[in-house]
Amino acid sequence: MRRSADHGSVAQLRWRIAVEAARLVAEQGLRDFHLAKLKAAGNLGLGDSAPLPRNSEIEEALREHQRLFQSDSQPRQLARLRAVAVEAMRFLSPFEPRLVGAVLDGTADAYSGVCLHLFTDNADEVAIFLGNQRIPFEQQERSLKMSAGNPLTVPVFIFSAADTVIDLSVFALDGLRQSPLDRVSERPMQRAAQDAVIALGKQE
Repeated sequence: MRRSADHGSVAQLRWRIAVEAARLVAEQGLRDFHLAKLKAAGNLGLGDSAPLPRNSEIEEALREHQRLFQSDSQPRQLARLRAVAVEAMRFLSPFEPRLVGAVLDGTADAYSGVCLHLFTDNADEVAIFLGNQRIPFEQQERSLKMSAGNPLTVPVFIFSAADTVIDLSVFALDGLRQSPLDRVSERPMQRAAQDAVIALGKQE
């Protein structure tokens, strides 16, 4: 009985941290789930040994927070971001864009950007394309985890459109066949082509 009770108290503590982390994500735009966990544990007066929740638990708590406290604003923001995503995908159609992340899975809010995966064997083509359109952008790199466990570093281009951050991760053409792992599920990341995103908008 003692072990069962202890397990229950640990599960409850993890859920309390997940709920507070979800609040930080929803109300402060803290999209780094690991940082949100640590900050949530600190806010609750817990030490470094606190049982941190899984990313999936934070996502579950985030969806619940949005349902309870953002039932009007969050769906409107999501619809707007999906419309921006469609326009961005049309604009970037030469690079076979795929939508990923919160705008696709439905947890996007006022703090979210539109995250796209682009595909070309020459990432400089994306820079040239944006430059020809006179779009100022920032270039970075991102390390992603693949199913084989090996990290993959890809170039990233970031710019703003319609007051929304557009985040472009650029993969080689054969990257269409294999998605990097999702930070929440640890399974291959969901991707959606333009037609699928348009269909999502019609359902809203």
